[in-house]
Amino acid sequence: MYETPELDSDAFVRTHEIRVYEGDEAWEGMRAAGRLVGQALDMITPFVVPGVTTGELDDRIREFTLDHGALPACLGYKGYEKTICTSINHVVCHGIPGDRVLKDGDIVNIDHTVIVDGWHGDSSRMYAVGEINARARKLIDVTYDSLEAGLAMIKPGNTFGDIGYAIQQVVEANRMSVVRDFCGHGIGRLFHDSPNVLHYGRRGEGATLKPGMFFTVEPMVNLGKPHVKVLSDGWTAVTRDKSLSAQCEHSVGVTETGVELFSASSAGLFRPKFG
Repeated sequence: MYETPELDSDAFVRTHEIRVYEGDEAWEGMRAAGRLVGQALDMITPFVVPGVTTGELDDRIREFTLDHGALPACLGYKGYEKTICTSINHVVCHGIPGDRVLKDGDIVNIDHTVIVDGWHGDSSRMYAVGEINARARKLIDVTYDSLEAGLAMIKPGNTFGDIGYAIQQVVEANRMSVVRDFCGHGIGRLFHDSPNVLHYGRRGEGATLKPGMFFTVEPMVNLGKPHVKVLSDGWTAVTRDKSLSAQCEHSVGVTETGVELFSASSAGLFRPKFG
């Protein structure tokens, strides 16, 4: 098992303060990590088909990551034994890859984080397995629309509450619900850093965005109610009402004028396209 490497300094211990990174090294480090995680999720796209196991997907992404000189951040993280999370249908997040065979009509979120020269790139996206129904398509579209609305709020002077409010408005306008139990997070030299990035909220509330803040935005949206429960494995979170759930995630940085997406897909595959 690959372990996340120990940091040389305690300078990157998580605190309650929101870290602001300065200098070109940090930005270049996050770009490299974000680019690789995007490439890994692009690479796996043609393999997400009926008949494949989630364990096979995990193996492919682990090999791809290691072959490109990076480390899988989740492998060994707090005892987690896989490279990616594969969250299928009513699984909200942290689904564990294994013998589960994907079937026609499934939807699955694949979440992956890489470490490149000490910098973390974290992203997830939705995949349609074969032909999915109209309700699943709508859920995925609303989830991506909500992410785009949240990203549009990222610029110096706005607040984290502005991000959450924008996401919540899109979701609830479509009679769906935002999961409250999980959120985005600061990222950079640490996998999970301050702040917690909520996907609901009020305009003008929360910390003010400043250039050099790095974090993830990763709304989880349920077709039914927002309530979730964690299964006995200690990782897998599912909707309590067994309704479908979807998620998408980018790692971002606040620039002087707006936002930079570190984990964008160079192949244009981040958002699924339906016919």
